Amino acid sequence: MSNRLRIALTKGRLQDQSVALFERSGMDCTPIKHPGRRLVHSIPNYPLDAVLSKAPDVITYVEHGTCDLGIVGKDTIMEKGGSFYEVMDLGFGRCRFALAVPKGADFYGTYKTRVIASKYPNVAKAFFVAKGMDVDIIKIEGSVELAPILGLADGIVDIVETGATLKANGLVPIETVAPISARLIVNTASMKLYKNEILDFISRCEKELKEAQEG
Repeated sequence: MSNRLRIALTKGRLQDQSVALFERSGMDCTPIKHPGRRLVHSIPNYPLDAVLSKAPDVITYVEHGTCDLGIVGKDTIMEKGGSFYEVMDLGFGRCRFALAVPKGADFYGTYKTRVIASKYPNVAKAFFVAKGMDVDIIKIEGSVELAPILGLADGIVDIVETGATLKANGLVPIETVAPISARLIVNTASMKLYKNEILDFISRCEKELKEAQEG
């Protein structure tokens, strides 16, 4: 293959898990594992360059074609949206969006308009629109668990892994909004221009994920 693909990786845990997947498929990811201050790294034994970025930027780079592929959480896809192909559930980075309320609260047992705090207002809005419920949504950038404690909100929509943070702040999850995991996304034009290269990359990932499941 002569064409080098460019993939945007979400920094942090998803980056580490992505690199582990690439290494199992035979790619030398030494440059990514020891990045220094560099943000773009070439895999020496496979025509792929990796761009390390924040989750929302992964979608921006893929959507605008500066990166052909991206690995990003379903949470970011749901909140930000965009025009690209979501081609694969990579299976790692699993957690969920949940609606959580103060312990003992009767969230659905009132006719007043509920106030919901969330870092993901679009996700929260879509969830309650689907239920036919009218809620006020407040965007919170920091620790969203504070909103019910301070009396700002009746509940929160947030990412839940173990639920320990909710419990420590007197909150309980009462409904799952959506499951979350890492997804492989592809620029729409790149899928046509570099179809064979992209399909080769996808097949390598699929093979490794299948072997991991069977193992």
